[in-house]
Amino acid sequence: MKTNQISMDFQDGSPCPHEFKLFEKIISDRGSKYSVSGGYVKNRAQIKAFLKKLKSNKKYTRATHNTWAARITHDGRIFDIKNDDGETGAGNTILRMLQRENVIDTIVVVTRWFGGIKLQGDRFRHVQNATKYFLEHATKND
Repeated sequence: MKTNQISMDFQDGSPCPHEFKLFEKIISDRGSKYSVSGGYVKNRAQIKAFLKKLKSNKKYTRATHNTWAARITHDGRIFDIKNDDGETGAGNTILRMLQRENVIDTIVVVTRWFGGIKLQGDRFRHVQNATKYFLEHATKND
């Protein structure tokens, strides 16, 4: 099955110029704090390397959750990969947004530091907003 999708297609068809892009403290709610990161990945080894780079910063290693999803292409096929990291359903939330925007060869990681108060369903809204933030800002200049 062939695909006509373009890597990192953010409406204008231009590729994201970053292998690693991080936006810190973009959402705060009831003590919980969120950051989002992402970048270009083409295979599982690059996904692993991306996560290792993110967690090389100790505050990301100590985060409550580093939830992520990635879509990679190989031989004309798209492979969807996700990890909730204890935030049940959050990886699927990120993945659905990547699918809806036809983003490929990309990983998005939403990081949460738990603030002591359960957010219930609002946590999914925050994961969506963090992912949307990344998709909107990843191609802008620093």
